[in-house]
Amino acid sequence: MRDRGSAASLLPLLVLLGLLLGFVLMPRLPAPASTPHSTAVVLGAAQYAGTPSPAFARRLDHALALYRAGVVRRIVVTGGRQPGDPHTEGAVGVRYLRAAGVPAPALLAETKSRTTADNLRGARALLPPGTPVTLVTDPAHMPRALGLARALGMRANASPSPLNWPPDWRYRGRERLALLASAVLGVRSR
Repeated sequence: MRDRGSAASLLPLLVLLGLLLGFVLMPRLPAPASTPHSTAVVLGAAQYAGTPSPAFARRLDHALALYRAGVVRRIVVTGGRQPGDPHTEGAVGVRYLRAAGVPAPALLAETKSRTTADNLRGARALLPPGTPVTLVTDPAHMPRALGLARALGMRANASPSPLNWPPDWRYRGRERLALLASAVLGVRSR
């Protein structure tokens, strides 16, 4: 005869697992519309031998469109380098935007960060204290990036760049798990 207690003790674990799975796989809700601030912070993404990856190029192109529309007057591009790589994401992004016609005085490069939280800390250090910023990243990354920015004391909103279609469910799932981890573990404001 089976012990009924063992099955009942698994029930909370199964419910928790179901909720977690639902959170990770749930489609993203649309972000509330907001007017971009005059400073955009483009969060880093991969670059390959000095050329932005497709995801990074979409973010840069979106910031460029905001600049050309006259909504954004300054763009901070963030991102460091992988070990042994001569190029940083920040420098590659600035070079890309310069080639597209954005004047050098409107551009800043943060070139030391390796994580989203470090991207934000580095951008914050380059700007006058309290500067409101609009984060430019893709929609799957946006909730976590906004949460981190606010936890770091930044006045931030977001303007998401287009996401590759169809969006990669593994990327969306990883971002949801990272959002959950940052909510549970928090972020240091240093």
